[in-house]
Amino acid sequence: MKTKNTKKIKKLDVASSHSGEGWIYSDIVKSHFFKPHNFLAKLPKKGEFDAEGQVGSPQCGDVMKIWFKVDPKGPKGYPKIKKLKWRTFGCASAIAATSMFSVMVTEKGGMTVDQALKIKPQDIMSRLGGLPVRKVHCSVLCDKAFMQAANNYFRSKGQHEKIIVLGHKVIDKRLNITDHDIEDAVLEGARTLLDVQKKLKVGVGDPEAIPEIEQLIKFYLEKYYG
Repeated sequence: MKTKNTKKIKKLDVASSHSGEGWIYSDIVKSHFFKPHNFLAKLPKKGEFDAEGQVGSPQCGDVMKIWFKVDPKGPKGYPKIKKLKWRTFGCASAIAATSMFSVMVTEKGGMTVDQALKIKPQDIMSRLGGLPVRKVHCSVLCDKAFMQAANNYFRSKGQHEKIIVLGHKVIDKRLNITDHDIEDAVLEGARTLLDVQKKLKVGVGDPEAIPEIEQLIKFYLEKYYG
């Protein structure tokens, strides 16, 4: 006599049409994907935010951009992030992770920039109820984009000692400016030493770095523009 298996198997949310491999998203991930928090539909007005940061490339896949505004007289007198907005070209995991990150940073009166920098991808995933193993890297995107925004904020406030440098060579030790910062300046339109200095002030207080800066500008111009 045949017995009917009554055990329910949860349907995959995403599955490959070739291998059949797939994964299931938590209800929290689905909620933040379908109704993301703090998503910015239109580009902000000039001066609307105190800092912005971006990681990724449209040519390579996921792109993440974050903006935040700090209240200098936040709760208990500490400057707190009162508004954080974001945009991304990415998958459900990237959208949900950034949505949750924006909630974590601004809830309960907001975090300081230093506190927000201590949020780890594991903290975001825990609040989301987990992410598929192959999608863990998506929780890192908002972490890196926020770090870029925080560095830009610290730079604008003259707090160069707080700038976080990961895996890049520091060119201007006084301002903590790296070869990656110079590369970004060239990609954003800088063509000469003067152009780069207008963006970064690099080499202004450290003239010994200027020869290396000029070599990097030439290298990146040839690399990207021939």
